Amino acid sequence: MPDSQPQPPPPPSSSPGPADPSSLLLCGARLTDGRTVDVRLGGGHIEAVGTAGSLAAGGTRACGARVDLGGYLLLPAPAEPHAHADTALSADAEGPVSYEPQDVQRRATEAALLQLGHGATVVRAHVRVGDVQGLGALAAVLRARRALRGLAELTTVAMPRVLTGVAGADGLAVLRDAVKMGASVVGGRPDLDPDPTGYVEAVLEVASEHGCPVDLHTDAGDPARLARLAAMAGGLRPGVTLSPCGDLGRLPSEVASRTADQLAAAGVAVVCLPQGGCDGVDRQGAAPVRLLRAAGVRVAAGSGALRDVSNPVGRGDPLEAAFLLASRHGLSPEEAYDTVSGSARAVLGLPEVRVEAGFPAELLAVRGDRLAGALSLAYSRVVVHRGRVVARTSAVREFCSSAASVELGLPRQGRGQLS
Repeated sequence: MPDSQPQPPPPPSSSPGPADPSSLLLCGARLTDGRTVDVRLGGGHIEAVGTAGSLAAGGTRACGARVDLGGYLLLPAPAEPHAHADTALSADAEGPVSYEPQDVQRRATEAALLQLGHGATVVRAHVRVGDVQGLGALAAVLRARRALRGLAELTTVAMPRVLTGVAGADGLAVLRDAVKMGASVVGGRPDLDPDPTGYVEAVLEVASEHGCPVDLHTDAGDPARLARLAAMAGGLRPGVTLSPCGDLGRLPSEVASRTADQLAAAGVAVVCLPQGGCDGVDRQGAAPVRLLRAAGVRVAAGSGALRDVSNPVGRGDPLEAAFLLASRHGLSPEEAYDTVSGSARAVLGLPEVRVEAGFPAELLAVRGDRLAGALSLAYSRVVVHRGRVVARTSAVREFCSSAASVELGLPRQGRGQLS
């Protein structure tokens, strides 16, 4: 349902300001510490943060445009650490998923824009390579990435099916070609290979050759295999990420705790998928987020499948992932939001974002005055990428005329009349 404030503010509007088109002033935004501030953006960064009205006063630097964020909570923008661009939005297709390049590019572009509307200015997309797809799906997603430049950042994980044995030789060659083509991360599902340990070794070798991060799918149900992976991955930079690790929560507590300690010691991050699994991974299990965090593992949250066969109703909404972690997994709203913002950015190797001068202007404004309320009713949103507004979503709540609506002053924002 839309917002529940008795008299919610209208959707934010931009008004032309004096004449510096590279600068943007966000006016009257509320921060999580309760302050109401103006925020000036320029050159893709936050230039200044001041009390409400201070940056727009006479004598201050002219701003190219102003956006009224009165009634909105201003946050670091989410980042999406786990998406599937090649299969997104394919749930309603008749027959097998089409991997024709134009179909993949269209779906990948639309999916990234949907996620941008939710607030994710950066998306890491897992793309299958080899087998029937060859490198065609990856090439299509890379074209989508170029088309989205300036609106959102789309990075790709190359995912071969098999990397060991005779069949694996082709997969290994395709993986190396994928990196040369532009895939920025190497990964896959080692559990599907006849030799999972050999698969991980091959991925780590390619990652070491090219200086790439590693992102692997696993249910994490085999603690011995995870221990070997942690031992192999320890010290690898830029780093190793596992997801969704749902079976880790089904292990005996002492085994799960020991495994979490091993992952933490190796610097391996975990991306959980509270909205459901993906790509054939069990959708019912959820990683033990609190146990992992207590052990010192960096935990981020991703959206997973976006309306494909794994989850035909997947929303791709980072704030829904945070909401589920707060409502079902015992995290505070602040901890939950960090999994889709600060920790997600760290997993992706991105610089930290704070609403402070000098930090990247990657921001999300959500109607509300507290983080808990924003996660509960996050309908109206304004998304800022590289210092400019790139997406807006506005929601309006109306009630039909009644004695209660008059007595309680319920909002009547629409132009028409409800019957």
